[in-house]
Amino acid sequence: MRRIRRILSISLITAGVVLLADIAVTLLHEEPISAVYASIQQDRAADQLRETEAAYPSASDRRAIGRVRGRDQRLALLARRFAKRTDVGEAIGRIRAPAMDLNTIVVHGTDTASLQKGPGHLPQTQFPGEGSTSAIAGHRTTYGAPFRHSDSIDRGDRITIELPYATIRYRVQKTEIVEPTDVGVVRDVGYERLVLTSCHPLYSAEQRIIVFARAVGVDLAGTARSS
Repeated sequence: MRRIRRILSISLITAGVVLLADIAVTLLHEEPISAVYASIQQDRAADQLRETEAAYPSASDRRAIGRVRGRDQRLALLARRFAKRTDVGEAIGRIRAPAMDLNTIVVHGTDTASLQKGPGHLPQTQFPGEGSTSAIAGHRTTYGAPFRHSDSIDRGDRITIELPYATIRYRVQKTEIVEPTDVGVVRDVGYERLVLTSCHPLYSAEQRIIVFARAVGVDLAGTARSS
């Protein structure tokens, strides 16, 4: 009986140490179990994105934009055509924001399964390049915590989105803390704008931290540029 109690005590102590370690890792960085899952999903999304980049724009897409004058008009047409063939959960591009320590694949959709893969494009907003507001949501403490450092970004910092049809560069305008019900943050403001949204503060869904950025430069993808 004494041996059994000893084994049980050791097991409980070990479990306690593991639990404390898990809590410590979560507080300092991110939830470790979901982070592993997110890493696997990111690898799959990266593979899917490479396949998409190889196929888009297609020959028919290039013919379509060949009939359109102006870089912005071509960009908007490519973005609309891409949006129509993209399903929820599919990879659409890569977002980079050095001030947020962010370099990750973005998927289309903000349902639970999509956000477990990475930051998700809000379907109710337009795709980057369509000339309006594009919004992307991401976790801050689970599933890789891509937006963990949303509060580290400042006005003037750069954000880049690399899509199969273009690379769009943005400059941060401001950040705001808003209520979850404030849907006005994703309204159309008449120009190409990027909105990043995530929960605030850490470990809480009480509010949202919003990053607003305006497009300052565009490079069409090689096949689109030469059409």
